[in-house]
Amino acid sequence: MKAAYIENYGGSDQFKIGELPMPEIGAKDVLIEVHAASINPVDWKIRQGYLKTMISYQMPLVLGWDVAGTVSAVGSEVSNFKVGDGVFSRPNIMRQGAYAEYVAVDADLVVAKPAKLSFEQAAALPLVAHTAWEVMFEIMDLKANARIFVGAGSGGVGTVAIQLAKSHGAYVVTSTSSKNLEWVKALGADEVIDYTAQNPNDTVRGMDFILDAVGGEQQAQMYQMLKPGGMLVSITSQPNEAQAKAAGMRSAYVFMQPNGERLKKIAQAVEAGQLMPVIDSVFSLEQTKQAHDHAETGHVKGKVIIKVK
Repeated sequence: MKAAYIENYGGSDQFKIGELPMPEIGAKDVLIEVHAASINPVDWKIRQGYLKTMISYQMPLVLGWDVAGTVSAVGSEVSNFKVGDGVFSRPNIMRQGAYAEYVAVDADLVVAKPAKLSFEQAAALPLVAHTAWEVMFEIMDLKANARIFVGAGSGGVGTVAIQLAKSHGAYVVTSTSSKNLEWVKALGADEVIDYTAQNPNDTVRGMDFILDAVGGEQQAQMYQMLKPGGMLVSITSQPNEAQAKAAGMRSAYVFMQPNGERLKKIAQAVEAGQLMPVIDSVFSLEQTKQAHDHAETGHVKGKVIIKVK
C-alpha cells in the first residue's frame, strides 16, 4: 500500500512517500480503506520525537490518528461492520496511523460515518470532537446557562467546542485574531475577543469554566477569568494544582482517550445539526510534508485534511 511515513524523528522533511506492507488485522480489528485523514498537533509532536519516552514506535512509522473511509475487511470476532460500510474513527495512538491507503483499527473505536458528511469532513472530527466532548461533558459536566471560555476559538478543538457548548445551552466566550472575528461568531460564540487587540485574561470575568487550548506562560493568568470555585481544564499542559487551589479554583489536564460510545454521541450531534466540521485546507497524500508545514504555523481555521482516495 502507498503511505506517507517516517523512518527517523525530526522535521517534516523526514516524510517519505512509498510502499509499505498492508496492515495485519486481529480478530477484533477493522481494516479501513482510507479516504481521508486529518492532522492534529500530536502528529507533529510525535514526528519530532517529543513523545518517544511515552510511546515506543517501530519504524517505519505512519502518523495520523483521524480517519474516515470504507471497511475493507473485518476480524473474525467483528459482527457489527461489513465490507463497504462508511466509517470514521480516532484509532489507538499506540498503533500505526492513517496517512496510508489502509489502516487497521480496533473495532470498538470505529463508528458509522454520519451520512451528511463527506469523508473529508468526517476525518476532520474524531480527535478534536472526542477532546471537546470529554472535557466539557465528562470532566466539567457542562450544563445549560453555564459560562465557558474556549481558548483558540478558530482552532480544531475550539471550532468544535463552541458548537457543542452552544447546542447544550451554554454561554460561550472565545478569542481569535481580528481576521476571524465574524467567522468565529458565526459558529455560535456569544462573545469573541480579538486577542491581537486585548488580552482576554485582562477583560473576561465570571466564567464557570475555561477550556485551555493554548497553555504556556499565560495559563496561570487565566484563573482570574473564573468565578470562585470555577474550573480550568487544559488540553496542552498539566496545570499547577497548588496555584489553582491558592486561587480558589479547580484544574485538570486531559490527554484524550477515545471510545466508541462517545464517538456515537458525536455522530448523533452531527445528524441533529448541532455540529459541523470546519476544514481549513485539503492536501494529497503526496503533499503530507506541505500539509504538516501548513498545520504547524498555528494559524489554520479548523482542520487540515490529507485526502488519500
